Amino acid sequence: MKLLRTILILIAALVVGMPVAMAQQALITTQEAALPDAAGTIATRGISRGPGVKLASPEPDAAVKAPFNFKVGFEGRGGAKVDPASVKVIYLKSPLVDLTPRLKSAISASGINFTRASVPPGTHKIKVTVMDQEGRETNTVFTLIVE
Repeated sequence: MKLLRTILILIAALVVGMPVAMAQQALITTQEAALPDAAGTIATRGISRGPGVKLASPEPDAAVKAPFNFKVGFEGRGGAKVDPASVKVIYLKSPLVDLTPRLKSAISASGINFTRASVPPGTHKIKVTVMDQEGRETNTVFTLIVE
């Protein structure tokens, strides 16, 4: 009986510790998507010495089916490295929805690599803020169109 219990505990630990390669991960829930859009406009500067931020997947402003890989690339400028701890990802709804905790394990100095993102159909605006180690900040808004 003790052996069976030990085996079950080990199996449970392995299952919990294994990466969820095939499971979808909620980037945005249906309840969050139903919230009203955030009011006002988001000010971003056209010229910045802050890090470069580019949506790598899905294609910018192209319709995509969920689940999809959500990938954002970061590029430091002038030799400055991106500070992964500074990254904030906000879903522009009212109230604003902080997606950063969901993406924490997918964030690195080179970008965000969140696989099999589950997002309900619709148009979703996401603001990504990133800072380099010299304190220079970049804010970028991406629009995800999900069929």
